[in-house]
Amino acid sequence: MNDQPITLTPTPAGYADWLAELKTRIHNAQQRATLAVNRELVLLYWQMGRDILARQSQQGWGAKVIERLAHDLHTAFPDMKGFSRANLMYMRAFAQAWPDAEIVQQAVGQLPWGHNLVLLSKLKTQAERCWYAAKAIEHNWSRNVLAMHIETRLHERSGTAVTNFAASLPKPQSDLALESIKDPYRFDFLGLTNEAQEREVEHALVKHVTEFLLELGAGFAFVGRQVLLDVGGDEFFIDLLFYHLKLRCYVVIELKAGKFKPEHLGQLGFYLTAVDRQVKTEHDKPTIGLLLCKSKNKVVAEYALGDTTQPMGIAEYKLLESLPAELQTSLPSIEQIERELEGGEA
Repeated sequence: MNDQPITLTPTPAGYADWLAELKTRIHNAQQRATLAVNRELVLLYWQMGRDILARQSQQGWGAKVIERLAHDLHTAFPDMKGFSRANLMYMRAFAQAWPDAEIVQQAVGQLPWGHNLVLLSKLKTQAERCWYAAKAIEHNWSRNVLAMHIETRLHERSGTAVTNFAASLPKPQSDLALESIKDPYRFDFLGLTNEAQEREVEHALVKHVTEFLLELGAGFAFVGRQVLLDVGGDEFFIDLLFYHLKLRCYVVIELKAGKFKPEHLGQLGFYLTAVDRQVKTEHDKPTIGLLLCKSKNKVVAEYALGDTTQPMGIAEYKLLESLPAELQTSLPSIEQIERELEGGEA
């Protein structure tokens, strides 16, 4: 074995750029290969589920056949996982939920099997599954993160805050800004009671900044807490300052422990002006303000934003669990599927 070190010759001009391009090509090819394998596996599982459904419907096969099929497939392919009795029944449910073979061309066809089981088990409609599947691909969510967003009903909360973005921001930034905020925000991970004051909430959010950023959503980068602004010799402090990577702008977040009041927007607007003049660069877009309060009267909030030209949004935050802990499943359990098949044993 030759243990002599390799002597690298001087690299010719352009070599570094070419190497970087090759690395990118290889990485992209690896990703395409992984996606292709995954699509084939999802299609295989869908086809197997469709066949099981057809035979049970047309020939009256029951649950015992599934058990035998699982045994025979495991014997034939001992090194392959995924042919358990439970997974075969999930294939059946998968095919039942997606009767169209074009599923593999949709977002769900690009997700791993485990992600698809989360979509099936926690959501009731195809529209919801497609929405979460698209978001999972866009933001590269893990299965656990996908489940968490479904359980906290991200779809229902996205884009529902009261804002003036349509009037104060050009398209498509206004649409992206609206999509980037939600209502209400869930801060139950802080472990605080509803009596917590603004500084307590603010301190806890910074302490749990990872969970906070996950709740805020993709694109938010934490800049600082109690950010100092010197305006004419007077000192002012922003509660929380973020930068949004997709919107390419700063986001000022102010916390209010009580109910929304129109005068809150005056303070927030002052901070936006200060950030635009002191912090924002020529490459950044106008700063956005987000006021988070314990509660709000939607009509009052809309009126308050009516004549405001600075981009602002108003949303509530919840310190305690405010949404159902468990969503009703549309994917039957193994026992439910077996009960459904009773009487049709073959």
